Amino acid sequence: MASESPHPTIQPGNHQAYMEYALEKARLSPPASTKFCVGAVLVDGDSREILSTGYSLELPGDRPGDPGSTHAEHCCLIKVAEKHKVPDDHVGKVLPKNTVLYTTMEPCNERLSGNRTCVERILALKDSINLVYVGITEPGTFIGLNEGRKRLEEAGVEVRQIEKQDLRDRIFKASTAGHDQ
Repeated sequence: MASESPHPTIQPGNHQAYMEYALEKARLSPPASTKFCVGAVLVDGDSREILSTGYSLELPGDRPGDPGSTHAEHCCLIKVAEKHKVPDDHVGKVLPKNTVLYTTMEPCNERLSGNRTCVERILALKDSINLVYVGITEPGTFIGLNEGRKRLEEAGVEVRQIEKQDLRDRIFKASTAGHDQ
């Protein structure tokens, strides 16, 4: 008997539905004025199977004693690594060659915490992840201009932004939960 997937069934090519699912995950991130609430979904681009999901602060951080500063994209990768029993930095060995990342906010290119950026993680996996869908660009609240998209594209990773404005507005609202509006 096949086990049921914990994820919804999404029709192939329905990028908005995958982003809606990432938005659901972003809403699970605890609101705070010191961070953004981001959600991410990692998908096998061929089978369209959802490989994992993540949201900001879902899992413990990179460093011992770090209670949780993981970004949504990193949480997705940690979960895949755990599922396949490989170290986090070897996740590229188990990801499908056509993995697609959906993230509600442009991947970070700078971290005030000093942790490895999401852009660095994606670039290390560009043999597997060569397409990233983003909901919104990162507001300049914490680091000013985020050049994550630019850096990914310069390295050959395609980045597409979701075009539907009402979805982008809802993502912005969820991302800035806990901020003074």
